[in-house]
Amino acid sequence: MIFVSSQLILGAIGAFLAILLWPKIRDAAWMLVIFGVIVAYIETVYSVLKDFGIVGDGFLSFILPVVRMTFFISAFAIMVYKQSRRDL
Repeated sequence: MIFVSSQLILGAIGAFLAILLWPKIRDAAWMLVIFGVIVAYIETVYSVLKDFGIVGDGFLSFILPVVRMTFFISAFAIMVYKQSRRDL
């Protein structure tokens, strides 16, 4: 119970701070990181609801981790690309 509640609380704080940062950021890489954090929190909430039997084991349980990692990979790829152009 402590593990689940700490995941929900810390995920909510991370998502809240990401949403606060959203209007201030114009960089594509940071926007993708923000989207990844929000999707990670959605994934946590969905897994808790699934564990309690409120929602079934559906399509979202497979797609959310993929979407989250895709956002992070895209953000890091953009950062690497920008850094390599800066070094030229």
